[in-house]
Amino acid sequence: MIFMNFSGKVALVTGSSRGIGRAIALKLAELGADVIVNSTKLESAKTVSKEIESMGRDSFAVQADVSNGRQVRDMLDSAIKKFDKVDILVNNAGIVNQGSLLNLEEKQWDKLISVDLKGVFLCSKGAAKYMAEQKYGKIVNIASVAGLMSFQGLAHYCSAKAAVISFTKEIALELAPLGINVNAIAPGAIETDMTKDIKNNPDALNAVLSRIPMGRLGKPEEIASAAAFLVSDEASYITGATLVVDGGWTTG
Repeated sequence: MIFMNFSGKVALVTGSSRGIGRAIALKLAELGADVIVNSTKLESAKTVSKEIESMGRDSFAVQADVSNGRQVRDMLDSAIKKFDKVDILVNNAGIVNQGSLLNLEEKQWDKLISVDLKGVFLCSKGAAKYMAEQKYGKIVNIASVAGLMSFQGLAHYCSAKAAVISFTKEIALELAPLGINVNAIAPGAIETDMTKDIKNNPDALNAVLSRIPMGRLGKPEEIASAAAFLVSDEASYITGATLVVDGGWTTG
């Protein structure tokens, strides 16, 4: 039986005011970690931070845009000032929007790549510096099945998530000698704000479910459980891997 205990560990989860990020933050707190909650909306982050504190864990909320190097540095400095370390980083912050190639604007491409890919780079680089000093660290990057297969009108999103998977392998190679594990999770269709339009459209929902062998959308808590495993010592010999959590979507 696997028993995960993060007592004494400090976790930073980006984009954790809602959806998958919130579920991961709460799961890690449930298992004993102190958690830094990040969002571009401070009040939303504070709400989750208070939930964590009500569980008996220490937490604080920090407003930061992960695509902004200065804000990322300030966020990590705040974490170190309060907790003196960061053991776990979950790069969850991301955005998605539609745009076929012929209609995709340069600024639309730049914004998504900046948040979904550059943000992973900035946060990983910043956190790894502190993790290397303690010869211990766990990084999990939230990618997507969109990084493994194509989707109509999502060239920028698919490109960013494929790059996140490749980036995960590369830095896993570099950081392994420093005691840092780096892995990715590729969620399928999960019940979050990003999929609410699909869920509220019966035809769109049926089209998606017809491609998922398990016949349902996933829950944020199911991604949280996968993330908790990958940042636990139970997964100490796993690095550079991408765990697909999609109800079987990519098996076809």
